[in-house]
Amino acid sequence: MIKVVIADDEMKVCQLICNLIDWESIDMNIVGIANNGVEALELIKKHKPDIVITDIRMPGYDGLELIKYGKEIKEDIDFIIISGYSHFEYAKTAIKYGVIDYLLKPIKKDELLEILYKIRKKNKQRDEDISNENIKLNLKKDLSKLRSLFFVEKLLNSNKNIKKLTLEECNTNYYFKFQKGIFQILIIKFDYEYAAQIENSLNIIKDKITNIIEKMLRPECFEIEVYFNNSRGYCLLNYKEENKKIIRKLIKNCLDEFIIQKNIYGRIEFTIGLGVAVKDINEIENSLFTAEAAVDQRLIEGTEKIIENIQLKNNKDTSLIISFTNSLEKSIEILDLNGVIKVCESLKEKLTKNSNILGCELFYYVKEAFNIYLLILKKYQLNTKDLEQKNQPFYQRLELCSSASELFLCFEKYIKESFEMIVKDKKQEDLRPIRIAKQFINDNYMKPITLKEVSDYVGFNDSYFSFLFKRENGITFLEYLSEVRMNKAKELLKNTDLSVAEICEKVGYNDLKHFVKSFKKYTGIKPSEYRKLFS
Repeated sequence: MIKVVIADDEMKVCQLICNLIDWESIDMNIVGIANNGVEALELIKKHKPDIVITDIRMPGYDGLELIKYGKEIKEDIDFIIISGYSHFEYAKTAIKYGVIDYLLKPIKKDELLEILYKIRKKNKQRDEDISNENIKLNLKKDLSKLRSLFFVEKLLNSNKNIKKLTLEECNTNYYFKFQKGIFQILIIKFDYEYAAQIENSLNIIKDKITNIIEKMLRPECFEIEVYFNNSRGYCLLNYKEENKKIIRKLIKNCLDEFIIQKNIYGRIEFTIGLGVAVKDINEIENSLFTAEAAVDQRLIEGTEKIIENIQLKNNKDTSLIISFTNSLEKSIEILDLNGVIKVCESLKEKLTKNSNILGCELFYYVKEAFNIYLLILKKYQLNTKDLEQKNQPFYQRLELCSSASELFLCFEKYIKESFEMIVKDKKQEDLRPIRIAKQFINDNYMKPITLKEVSDYVGFNDSYFSFLFKRENGITFLEYLSEVRMNKAKELLKNTDLSVAEICEKVGYNDLKHFVKSFKKYTGIKPSEYRKLFS
């Protein structure tokens, strides 16, 4: 329903307007009546009406002021001015403010109806236009989603047993307009140091990349589609075979335009990896595979260039991985942080010395090394909960490295920081049972406690607890127990009148001779002599 507000300082005029028209029959509803400009403006604020029928002269705000303030609240309100003959020139001025029409008093039904029908028709057309625009927009979004599915389902899907499609099926299923000719994938890779301002600009950067590609390449292609996955823009081209050289030149022009964006958005490096050209849409995976290898080659060749024709090899050095695994495990087992760092540095040295290594191979070895690191941590039941939560951010950060040195810096930094945290936590974890054991000894020194009893209490086996206790305290369990008992004996000798025999029992000794011998060994004098000196 179209909402209407009526405003006139004469109540009878308001009533007349209300009664002249069967408002419901023309899909309109009167939501409020005002007798001055202030009331009218309040009704506009409250109801946001579509139509305001107002007198040109009213207390509070006159018609022109009401139009001005009303349109600030709702820009598309249609105002109908009511005017007497003496205000006709004033009414004409109001028309300049965007008033839809005016009525002269006395108000006639057919004139008012004519204006209302005109407004209803205009509003209906506006609503249809908005609806059609929304339909077009939604259709465009849906088509874009369908075309993006081609990348997700056919190219980036790890399942390689996907049914092959004819050109016609691709066009029907994914709304492409492919034609016979060349199919080629290029990947636009943008690397950057993480910073909030760049992260916030990524969508703008992606839009810029898309616009540049569309502007440069669309006129020479049958079909083109761009799909973004994190910091990679995948571009599928379909063009005439005779256009190969033109397309290659235009891709270089695109790269030049991308590099200009670097000066706008800060530290960001662009690289284009160009896949092989194929003639069958079902061979497009080969183009994708070679484009990805080309993009990874930026670690060796640098950024801000087009990389292509990378000769892939399949000669992974398993001995290198085995050697790395064995050395890393030895260091992790004994919580040797420096040893772990040296193993990582050794891997870096061996890989970077190989002048024939490819960028994709560097990525492979670093990711494999990181996975081995996690597996070894799990094997020794070291706390990897926090690390597993950070795995994805680490892989994403690795993906943003634009050189071999940056790749290894990122890898070594993560390993060092994470293992430092593990060693610290492990030491704290090991110290807690020692603290509990020492408290137990201090609470029970007067009893015949044993190493096994205390080990069981803290949940360790005898030998590991004994090793751990001495490592953290510098003395054995028995030496610590004896120290606690001797210190308590000294207190009792100084502060009580208990006999040496009674003190012997109170500090956990059953044999008086053994107690006296132990006391003398610990203090250098007998208990009786100690009492004489300090009591």
